[in-house]
Amino acid sequence: MAYQVTSLSRLAEQFARLPNVGRKTAQRYAFYVLSQPPEFARAFAEALLDSSGSIKRCSVCQNLSDEPVCSICQNQARARSIICVVADPRYVIAFERLREYNGLYHVLHGLISPMEGVGPEQLTVKELLSRLTGEVKEVVMATNPTVEGEATAMYLSRLIKPMGLKVSRLAYGLPAGGNLEYADDITLCRALEGRNEM
Repeated sequence: MAYQVTSLSRLAEQFARLPNVGRKTAQRYAFYVLSQPPEFARAFAEALLDSSGSIKRCSVCQNLSDEPVCSICQNQARARSIICVVADPRYVIAFERLREYNGLYHVLHGLISPMEGVGPEQLTVKELLSRLTGEVKEVVMATNPTVEGEATAMYLSRLIKPMGLKVSRLAYGLPAGGNLEYADDITLCRALEGRNEM
């Protein structure tokens, strides 16, 4: 029978449940946590529990927030005439890092992918459409330039254009098959500035 410390194994198993974390990396994380003072593990566990219990979706844009309405939606200095549609909350962070975009966002929490059983009803499409009144003049499709990203952008464009709104797409300064989260600031900025009407 192989040598095993049950608590250590359980800790490594939990790390291995994270995306892109294999068995060896999970073991390294577990040993690292155990090599730290008890306060480290306590602070780590408290941060996990706190974020799990307090972070929710913004009732307006569906981004992650620890308040019912996120700070971006609450900010009256933001342009209310433009909404940037992204697939994932990480992309909001990428755009905010630029400090070039001053509009609002809408987070879909995924992309249309029939192969994975994800249709429009699993996304926050209904919430997006309910926001497209009054001040909104333009919707920017900022989905990744992948098959799923393009399909989602086209689907939304067909729903939004009849409402008389401008629908634009990020310019292709981004590589096909690329991921917005890993784009450098200059590429992302040029893509935003050079967006095209759909």
